[in-house]
Amino acid sequence: MIKKHLPNFITVVNLFCGCCALASVFYGQFVLAFFFSLASGVADFLDGMLARFWSVHSPVGKQLDSLADMVSFGVVPGAILYMLLVKGFSKAEVLPIQLTLKAAPAFLVSIFAAIRLANFNLDVRQKDKFIGLPTPSCAIFAVGLVLIHHYDSLGWGTLVTHPSVVYPLIPVLCFLLIAEFPMFSFKFEKLEWAGNQIRFIFAGVSVLLLVFLREAAIALLIPAYILFSTLDNYLSRHLNSH
Repeated sequence: MIKKHLPNFITVVNLFCGCCALASVFYGQFVLAFFFSLASGVADFLDGMLARFWSVHSPVGKQLDSLADMVSFGVVPGAILYMLLVKGFSKAEVLPIQLTLKAAPAFLVSIFAAIRLANFNLDVRQKDKFIGLPTPSCAIFAVGLVLIHHYDSLGWGTLVTHPSVVYPLIPVLCFLLIAEFPMFSFKFEKLEWAGNQIRFIFAGVSVLLLVFLREAAIALLIPAYILFSTLDNYLSRHLNSH
């Protein structure tokens, strides 16, 4: 009985942490938002892993997972980009208390995240690879940007709030979320080098980035992930053609 319901309970934890992350973003508590987003990501990984391990998949669990992901990895990154734009426009520590319409395009990312999640539920191709940027990766990138702002990492704190930087990122993220571009997943069937080379190498590079760049590395992990996926696609096509 516990096995049947535990994955769904963990999914609800994902949703709860996503809601807390969202509230933290709007109150300007960006470090707290990072930790709640991290907890959402861990919960999202665990619920799927346990459901596969115990073979307790259910239609309700699948829909609940998408709804939780929509908040944690769809609405939250949109809210973060919105707040970065608000800060860029206001150029003040005290944030305005009314809606800033010129920052509202940030929520296009949330809309495209919803489209991606809806497609993911219907797309039978995404078993061992993702097609397009996964929504958790989009959230990681956004959280990384807000940490760069908070800590002024690499001196980029003001840069990542500038509209000339944030506005172009919005259509790029929207495109990547629904792009017909295969990206490797982090699901290990077996902990062996064969078949998992790209995952192990990317994990090693990620650790090095985190060690040397600390919080600045979090946002940079996603361009690295896209680069590694491009390399993986090229090598796969090259090997299959021989």
